[in-house]
Amino acid sequence: MTGENDRKRVILALRAVLIMIAAMTGIIAEVGTAEAQAKAPCKEMRKIKIGVSVAPPNVVHTPVYVARDLGIFKSRCIDAEIVEFEGGSSAANLAAVTQGQAVASINATAISQGLKAKQFWGMAPRLPHAYMVSEEIKTAADLKGKRLSATGGGVGGFNWVMGREVLKTAGLKVDDVQFISQATAGRLPGLLAGQLNGVALHPEDVHLAQKEKPGLHVLVDLSKLMPKYFFNAYGAADSMLAKDRAMVRDVATSLIEANRVIYNQKEKVIPIMVEATKKPQEAVGFSYDYLVKNCVWSVNTGFSRERTEWSIDNGIENGDIQTDKKPSYEQVVDIKLGEEALKAAGGPTKIRGCSD
Repeated sequence: MTGENDRKRVILALRAVLIMIAAMTGIIAEVGTAEAQAKAPCKEMRKIKIGVSVAPPNVVHTPVYVARDLGIFKSRCIDAEIVEFEGGSSAANLAAVTQGQAVASINATAISQGLKAKQFWGMAPRLPHAYMVSEEIKTAADLKGKRLSATGGGVGGFNWVMGREVLKTAGLKVDDVQFISQATAGRLPGLLAGQLNGVALHPEDVHLAQKEKPGLHVLVDLSKLMPKYFFNAYGAADSMLAKDRAMVRDVATSLIEANRVIYNQKEKVIPIMVEATKKPQEAVGFSYDYLVKNCVWSVNTGFSRERTEWSIDNGIENGDIQTDKKPSYEQVVDIKLGEEALKAAGGPTKIRGCSD
């Protein structure tokens, strides 16, 4: 009887070992397959130009550099060439999108005016800027007769639009001041040299301005003046979406992943941001902390119907968009493509209390 029990125990033990070996073999096979897929070479590297709205970029514009320098684009077989423009509303930026030469920042106003394109990813839905002024300016009313920045596209460009909004708080019009058009790199130097009395600056430039010339001060926090304004969304021409939709989707996925890395790995991304912006590390670090704290960068698609529709209505109110040419949210945003990109990035999430 004892011998029979021993034999049964041996058989059971052998079966357990065989099951374990089979399971381990399956796991190894799965791991091997996953590694092979991850390391599988691209059949081809798909080339695309990606525009940046400022030359050189501000910290908020650096997700594309993070995606490039950390190999995120490359992991999805994308060979990205970064092109820097003098403003998201500049003729060169809009022409590049219109002609299908690049994906770049576009807004609802341009679409209402005939740009055949759609937004596919919201890089930074919230405004990161402050409107900074010279020492003698105490209120918005004091801006009358002064020189304000019109960098980023001149009349109709970002700084011009922000200046107009500040003037409106004092009942002033654009004709009540002198708008100065110049290169985006001239915003901070222009204010420091006294050539400008007011300009919308990014956090790193606010930091540098106050350090260099303490009398300069923030007149208006633009995110509080226009809390629903949609700051920056990337778009592509309808022709590019029809021809290379999969590539644009993969670009969007890569950029979602880049923003998430930015939120989670400060030490890894700060050197990339310093190199891209050509700004001191101290200023870049200051800006990074501000942008993360205020959830300026998106974590998911960056889309917001409320922000987009508010921005459209604001454009109508200011005469930038004709009422009879008011675009719908769906005409501005390729919702499905954004959702596909988000799914490929692992689905929606929240980081440090930030989502979109």
